[in-house]
Amino acid sequence: MTDIKIEEKWQKKWQESKLFESNPSEKEKIFLTVAYPYPSGAMHVGHGRTYTVPDVYARFKRMQGYNVLFPMAWHVTGAPVIGIAKRIKRQDPWTLDIYKNVHKVPEDELQKFTDPQYIVKYFSTEYHDVMNRMGYSIDWRREFRTIDPHYQKFIEWQFRKLKEKDLVRIGEHPVKYCPECQNPVGDHDLLEGEGVGINELTLVKFQIGNDYLVAATFRPETLFGATNLWLNPESEYVRVKVDDETWIVSRQSYDNIINQKKDVSIVSDVDAPSMIGKYVKNPLTGAEHIILPASFVDPEYATGVVYSVPGHAPADYIALMDLKADTEQLEKYGITEEVQALQPVGIINLKGFGEIPAQEMIQKFGVENQNHPKLKDATNEIYKLEHAKGVMAEKTGEYKGLSVSDARDKIIEILVADKKGDIMYEFSERPVICRCGTKCVVKILDDQWFLKYSDENWKESTYKCLEGMNIVPEEVRSNFNYYIGWLQDWACSRRLGLGTKLPWNKNWIIEPLSDSTIYMAYYTIAKYMKDVDPEDLNDQFFDEVFLGLKSGEGYQGNINRQMIENIKNEFGYWYPLNWRLSAKDLVGNHLSFHMFHHSAIFPEDKWPQGIVVFGMGLLEGHKMSSSKGNIIMLEDAIETYGSDVVRLFLMSSAEPWQDFDWRETEVKGIKKRLDWFMEFSDRVDEIYGSKIDLNDHMSVPEVEKPVNRWMLSQVNMRMRDATEALEGFQTRKALQESLFLFKKDIDHYFRRVNHELDDETAREEISRVLAYILGVWIRLMAPFVPHACEELWNNHQGKGFASEADWPEYHDEVIDEKVQKAEEIVQTLANDINEIKKIIDVKPTKIHVYVAPEWKWKVFDIAKEVGKPDIGRIMGQASKQNIHDDKKEIAMFAKKIARDMTRIKYVGQIDEYSIIKDALEYLSGEVDAEVIVYDDPTYDPEGKSKNASPYKPAIYME
Repeated sequence: MTDIKIEEKWQKKWQESKLFESNPSEKEKIFLTVAYPYPSGAMHVGHGRTYTVPDVYARFKRMQGYNVLFPMAWHVTGAPVIGIAKRIKRQDPWTLDIYKNVHKVPEDELQKFTDPQYIVKYFSTEYHDVMNRMGYSIDWRREFRTIDPHYQKFIEWQFRKLKEKDLVRIGEHPVKYCPECQNPVGDHDLLEGEGVGINELTLVKFQIGNDYLVAATFRPETLFGATNLWLNPESEYVRVKVDDETWIVSRQSYDNIINQKKDVSIVSDVDAPSMIGKYVKNPLTGAEHIILPASFVDPEYATGVVYSVPGHAPADYIALMDLKADTEQLEKYGITEEVQALQPVGIINLKGFGEIPAQEMIQKFGVENQNHPKLKDATNEIYKLEHAKGVMAEKTGEYKGLSVSDARDKIIEILVADKKGDIMYEFSERPVICRCGTKCVVKILDDQWFLKYSDENWKESTYKCLEGMNIVPEEVRSNFNYYIGWLQDWACSRRLGLGTKLPWNKNWIIEPLSDSTIYMAYYTIAKYMKDVDPEDLNDQFFDEVFLGLKSGEGYQGNINRQMIENIKNEFGYWYPLNWRLSAKDLVGNHLSFHMFHHSAIFPEDKWPQGIVVFGMGLLEGHKMSSSKGNIIMLEDAIETYGSDVVRLFLMSSAEPWQDFDWRETEVKGIKKRLDWFMEFSDRVDEIYGSKIDLNDHMSVPEVEKPVNRWMLSQVNMRMRDATEALEGFQTRKALQESLFLFKKDIDHYFRRVNHELDDETAREEISRVLAYILGVWIRLMAPFVPHACEELWNNHQGKGFASEADWPEYHDEVIDEKVQKAEEIVQTLANDINEIKKIIDVKPTKIHVYVAPEWKWKVFDIAKEVGKPDIGRIMGQASKQNIHDDKKEIAMFAKKIARDMTRIKYVGQIDEYSIIKDALEYLSGEVDAEVIVYDDPTYDPEGKSKNASPYKPAIYME
């Protein structure tokens, strides 16, 4: 294994040589970017996987001769660090514990974390250092932070462009909102609740005296089947003034309502237990419904009031059945007779179901009570079926015959228009907690700025962008198609946080996902910005550089014309972006926004060309979470194992788009593999007789021995398959070929040739093969374990850096199926002999091996030509060619191979006798007995030779 000092040595040499600084050249370019990190904490091994994938690909492509740009920056827009700073300032114990003990921040540094800018500076510096320790081939000249004034000018330009195209609007919209920060929040601002959506609910006003008991529902069409309302008598309820009405809702729901309705105030408390047994009026049917107790009603969700439809809602059905059986509860509220009289009402016809689908679904899923784990599944299935195939029944009057979805839309429209209902928004799941520690609410902002992702023309150009892109893995393309269609207007501005102010309204700050859509273009010019005053960056500059547009005389400012031309050429060389890599949880936002914004701003020839989607990280089978302390810090992993081991594990444990699981025992196993790889060079030098000069062994050597031809065939096959895998970002498959299976080949090769090393001629040929393997193997592994490979390359006189050596090219003509099949015969023969020895439990002294006669090979050739196991045609051709006198024997053999042809990969006739004869010494050693092979069976006391078949010699033991 490489030690840390060796890794640091090569990191320093790469830095001093400016090896990874990429400038336009005559070479074909590859420009790839990965989501820049939000530096609010230390890097963990999950981050390590995210940034190692593009580095492996960048290194691979660089060795293939491409001019590769792999840049990095820091995303510090938004409110997360503001929230962290607030919690540090108030000495929040949980936050202090996380930053002291998980992120390992020294006490004197932690006290400075009351300044959000300092948090950003501290962790971006740490990220930079750890990325260097991981050996990432980053062009650091292009590093920036999203609060840098130059970058903010770029973002202002982007948003003015979008506004010019009428793709930004002001309006009213529900957003996730933190009351403490007084700001909309996105997923990156949350401690809990990432990926949680916002649902639209219909509020139904059930009149009770002069008040309205307000229930929330997804399915207002089921009002025709309502039997009662549910209240939680153990929760607090209040009367709330909304406009000129008084609503009764849970106290907790008031916190949501005040963020969605204007001029809302609490009038008085309500005694919930006293409400039980009273009646309300259904606003759609006029029916009277009793209020019943239900502990399952969550006072924090929606209004804390639920109306019951036991005919179509499994949860309501089972709750009603449970209440009917609860005599104590019924007697407590004096509602025994009323509850026993309640019966489910069916109001939706669904093919395959009777009048009460909820009852049938309860039985299907075996739900026994309200706490049964399958109740949610039963509910989801019936809702889904009724939405897709349900038809309103006759008792729904004017809605009879309508589909459920059509009836729902009409009823919502009527309820809202007649002021018998309203609209409310609620999270699809709870809790949703801001990084400042506050529970978030859904708030309707009425002066919010939105990106108009609902615009159909914009969607069409985005679909076109997607159509022209490579997506890895390809099956994610359907997800992108879905999200592009699904996305509606997006709240793109906030009141508080770090970031760029909205150019036309400085009271707003552009939110994080909206300012990180086309920053890949900024990387191409970032290295020039240190010599530019940000005040000299105007729309004319960006128009000319990025769009080739000149208004009037073009750019007017202090940047000289030659620099502008250089910047334009730099952008023109690197764009379009070849690959964008990011996590799968960003498919529905950032990665889709990436396509939306490119298609709106840039000409089609500058649209992105590819996206790679990452899976998530697990730690010993559990999801990694910084906030829960369930992580391994990347720097700690480097200190324990070295960066090459960490890289090797992260790339071999799963393909990039699959979830990976960091397990200590497996990491230790990978360390042993790397140790073996390093030790291999010493063994090769020992056999060679001196330190190998790799420059003398870059070409495929000429060899005579079959086993050496086999080894060269395997080497070139591994090269081919590893290269193809890396082209598709299949890092795990590439390592299977270039390390694990390659090692297996070499282990076998050493066993095969070990007995020949005393023969000077044989040793010389073996040495040339091993020297060639060493040169190939170092280069194959260089993208994965660059430090180890630099050390080996340097120790064997490799020219320059291994990181810029030519990627090993495979030779098709060396990959020989017959050579591979020949060695397979030898290996299988040894295994078969040892298996027979186990069965007979006798130690033989001699083992006689018989190869197939010529006529059996001809039958195989005929069968292959026929193309399918057609015994009649095989026999006809065999007879015509007169390949063997005994027709019965031919027929029996033809039947046998008819069964075997699909199993045996037939590559043509091989000189089995010569192959086995050449391997006799190896075979004798493997089976611990003398092995004799016969071309013509002169000795065959039990007639075993007749069993010999192509690729399957017969065996006799004595």
